[in-house]
Amino acid sequence: MAHVIPVWEIPSLAVKDAKERFPVRRIFCVGRNYVEHQKEMGGDGRETPFFFIKSEFSLVPGGGELHYPARTANFHYETEMVVAIGKGGRRIEPKRANEHVFGYGVGLDMTRRDLQQLGKDNGRPWDFGKNFDESAPCSALAPAAKIGHPAKGAIWLKVNGKERQKADLSDMIWSVPEQIAFLSEYYTLEPGDIIYSGTPAGVGPVKSGDDLQAGIEGVGELKVKIVPAL
Repeated sequence: MAHVIPVWEIPSLAVKDAKERFPVRRIFCVGRNYVEHQKEMGGDGRETPFFFIKSEFSLVPGGGELHYPARTANFHYETEMVVAIGKGGRRIEPKRANEHVFGYGVGLDMTRRDLQQLGKDNGRPWDFGKNFDESAPCSALAPAAKIGHPAKGAIWLKVNGKERQKADLSDMIWSVPEQIAFLSEYYTLEPGDIIYSGTPAGVGPVKSGDDLQAGIEGVGELKVKIVPAL
């Protein structure tokens, strides 16, 4: 098929110990999914899960440099386990959800917090606060066939060597299988979809020059450096 403009490259993530890459279709992100983070953001209890979407073109595969984004003075990190869907489906039962997972990675849901808050205050969408260039760094994926399906283990973030986030995957309010099941009631999940599964407490701002190192036990690590705006 011919196109009137050049066709862009499909966004993709590296896979550990493999030459082939994982093509990314959609990025779903769950909000307030760790108990202590829910408290620091004003929530309380096991609320019905809610999701927002980032463009696949916001990916920064493998991490590296992130430019401080435009139109914000409050740029935040949120460390998350990323879940890569390898088999699609709809109305997936939680007990079968892991069968749909290809693998897992370490991601950062970077946020223009002031623009997100502006949206909240005015009853508007969060897109400008969440979905922007370079807002979704992600490590290489660790296949579930090799590491299993992590439900516990440390998740952490350091900024310039100082610990800022530290929790356990078991602290999730909604487990990964529950998230997959919930999403599949509203969307037909497809191979290539990924889910950012929530962040622990301790989110905070970064500035140009900061070094971020995130990790999840048994999954991997991700490093990024904040550099001046374009």
